[in-house]
Amino acid sequence: MSDQLFRELQQRLDQYSVGFPATESGIEIKILKKLFKPEDAELFLALSPALESPDAVAARVNRPIDALAEHLENMSRRGLLFRWQKGDAVKYGAIPFVHGLFEFQVKDLDRELALLVDEYFNEAFDGAMRKSAAAFLRTVPVNRTLEFLPQVASYDDALTLLRQVDKIVVTDCICRRQKELVDQACDAPREVCFMFGSMGQYYLDRNIGRRVDVDEAISILTAAQEAGLVTQPATAQNPGGMCNCCGDCCGVLRALNQHPKPAELVFSNHFAAVDADLCTACESCLDRCQMKAITVNDTAEINLDRCIGCGLCVMACPTDAIRLDSVPEEKRRVPPSSTRDQMFYMAQLRGLI
Repeated sequence: MSDQLFRELQQRLDQYSVGFPATESGIEIKILKKLFKPEDAELFLALSPALESPDAVAARVNRPIDALAEHLENMSRRGLLFRWQKGDAVKYGAIPFVHGLFEFQVKDLDRELALLVDEYFNEAFDGAMRKSAAAFLRTVPVNRTLEFLPQVASYDDALTLLRQVDKIVVTDCICRRQKELVDQACDAPREVCFMFGSMGQYYLDRNIGRRVDVDEAISILTAAQEAGLVTQPATAQNPGGMCNCCGDCCGVLRALNQHPKPAELVFSNHFAAVDADLCTACESCLDRCQMKAITVNDTAEINLDRCIGCGLCVMACPTDAIRLDSVPEEKRRVPPSSTRDQMFYMAQLRGLI
């Protein structure tokens, strides 16, 4: 009965966000059993991403309200449910594995879970990431490169994204934390992931992030980009969060790197170009490229099948030989207007609707 319960939980999670596919080894069930008790799994399966009050859930599942409310709160404290509060009203909802169950373990992640997640990524989750990459996160240019781009849309400007939200919370990168626990972490800055709005409040409520003002957020963003991290907000015009990612640890970038044409999978409106007359073949750009899109012979050359338009190479070039160009207007993409529309887009990409 227990295995069947956790299989049902896996199948439910596979309907959300980038999915949670089954494997031959069953490693995904081990992950779920690490996170959930059987009674947790049963309650999770009684919920959906639509937020509900304890009263509404109790009436629907025919359970005493006090015990149910405590169970919901306990699961949210353990990162197994999303919790929203306004005044005295509290509501809960089911969450995906990513972004959700995995990221919400950022302060509690241990080596056992980190090893399980690593095995799962290599067996199945990397494919799920590639399939949904364009709908999950998108690439925006390093802000120091925007002067090269005419009429940059606000949703492609990370500084504008930070300035237009009313609550900014910063937290540690869960991917870098997970890689540290399996002895594979890089030395990039860790406290570089931003959460906004109600998602930011959830991180504050669980003490897994801290609130920062716009000036500090911009300083963190600048330091992350100078360290060679790719800025990736969620694929919505008003994203719930924004990551700064490296090719060594980030699940999305690692998955993209395994594909021969990452540019086909990402949501990006820019690409790098080289002025051969200015290029000195110094190779400063090579280490900055997270997608291995650059080769250097007599001059640097950009493989447009691999370039995701982050602009890190532009920052690194001492002779200003590399610039970012916008894709032609007819190929320019506009992100979904809201997180709800983003989830719809993701479901379309995965063939769920």
